[in-house]
Amino acid sequence: MKLNDALKRYLTELTVNEGKSPRTVKSYESDLKQYLDFLEEEGIKDTKKVSGELVEGFIIEQSMTKKGTSLSRMSASIRSFHQYLNYMYGEKDPSLNIEVHRGVKSLPVFATVEQINRLMGSFDDSNPEQLFQHALLELIYSCGMRVSEATSITVNRVDLETGMARILGKGNKERIVPIPNGSITVLERYYHLVRPVYLHKNTNLFFINRFGRKVTREYVESLLRDKCVELDFKEHITPHKLRHSYATHLLQGGADLRAIQEMLGHSDIKTTEIYTHVANRQMFESYARFHPGGKDDSDLK
Repeated sequence: MKLNDALKRYLTELTVNEGKSPRTVKSYESDLKQYLDFLEEEGIKDTKKVSGELVEGFIIEQSMTKKGTSLSRMSASIRSFHQYLNYMYGEKDPSLNIEVHRGVKSLPVFATVEQINRLMGSFDDSNPEQLFQHALLELIYSCGMRVSEATSITVNRVDLETGMARILGKGNKERIVPIPNGSITVLERYYHLVRPVYLHKNTNLFFINRFGRKVTREYVESLLRDKCVELDFKEHITPHKLRHSYATHLLQGGADLRAIQEMLGHSDIKTTEIYTHVANRQMFESYARFHPGGKDDSDLK
């Protein structure tokens, strides 16, 4: 079902059948419009295409700017919306495993540098399909892209000679992000060796699958799930976590917060500031582990 049609039917259900007050309905509508805007920006137009990773990504993004109570209310609106679609139309409920604890501000979840290195090093680049997969994940991580930005980026926006990517983000706002030298090598091999073989019809998309078609979000999510199982990672890495990892690793490396804001395409610096909390948390955890004053007696025996 189309997103807007689903929202209209759900709001009618709240008003007519459940008898919710106009104020309550307006609150649900406000939350869900933000949610649907996010889905549309991610290239989702049908409710059947919504995945658990997408719902999680939206909640994580909202957690950067919203208080715990507002976040809890928003997640409740999303759950109710998908429960309605599940009950009335038999659609899967992608919000089943989403948990938001009232009053607790969640921080972005990210992969360590070691995990990223293991992930990128797990591909056999002599295999065309694995080289394609490696290049796809490499660009998402190394440029901090949203998965929709990576799957939609065109050839003329990836300049491998100068090492720059021109990314078209939210609201058609363009940002220019440098591509690390290590990533350029992988991207060049994909572009010159694999893409011509996959190119069955004219397209200006940089990434195309072996059928010559646009890569889907579902494909990227499935690829990462399979890789996390293969590498025995305790927590799965989603496309959103790759983006969070990029920002966190930049900050850990000493990058300026304003520069990170520009490269992520955040309109508000407050959204980017959440990564300083991640860095601070890590600093205190390191202190507790390694500083003599942070150890208890049992650690010193």
